[in-house]
Amino acid sequence: MKVIPLLAATCIVACLPVQAESVFKPIELKDQELAQLRGKYVMPGRVISFGIVMSSTWKNAVGDNIGARVSMQIQESTIKPQFYVTTIDEKGTGAAPAAGTGTVTGGAGLNQTQGVTQSVRAAGDYNTASNNVSIDVKEANQAPVLTQEGTPLNGSPVSASNGAGTVSVTPGNGGIQLAINANGQGVAMQQLAAGGLLQAAQMVGGNNAVNNLAQLSVVLKNNLPSTGALDCNLDQLKGLRTMGM
Repeated sequence: MKVIPLLAATCIVACLPVQAESVFKPIELKDQELAQLRGKYVMPGRVISFGIVMSSTWKNAVGDNIGARVSMQIQESTIKPQFYVTTIDEKGTGAAPAAGTGTVTGGAGLNQTQGVTQSVRAAGDYNTASNNVSIDVKEANQAPVLTQEGTPLNGSPVSASNGAGTVSVTPGNGGIQLAINANGQGVAMQQLAAGGLLQAAQMVGGNNAVNNLAQLSVVLKNNLPSTGALDCNLDQLKGLRTMGM
């Protein structure tokens, strides 16, 4: 499993609506505050695209595969953000397997944590599961082409089912939830809400493959300093040289 904190992406997203703020008042920072600073900053207006993709799939022992993909992309021209849902429905080669007999206990507090929470619990044999989060930040001259594939997610859930189980994508509580009930083999869930991300898989049968993936992508407008600005910076650095060196 790979965990990447979402704090960086959250800070970048916060820059989107403040393009009108062109006046910055400098303030002096204490040495203790400077010692805790890490990374780089992004000026308002430089973020030209921000996207979120969440996908969850569950494949059972006979190859039935159920899942969904949820995507949303925000650009400078976006008036209202919109999630789009594409369901995954693949038929296997045999009858659905019998319900699992394993038992998983505990874990009641997993949905009450903050930040990124990932959990895999299995009470069966030959299962595989992964929870992954990735953040992609890159520069470009212009925003990528908007892609709007799938069913718009408004007030009602979007669901699908097959031999592997049922998947449901539900909006609400200031976030979104993608949940899979795998017909007696277990459950899986991704939830993005209240400033946190939860990814969980619980398997009570055997020979299941579960995958939860959340991807955040940010595109920054190319904003390289000019030659004149670089020369000015070099001149300033020359003044810091010790005499005689």
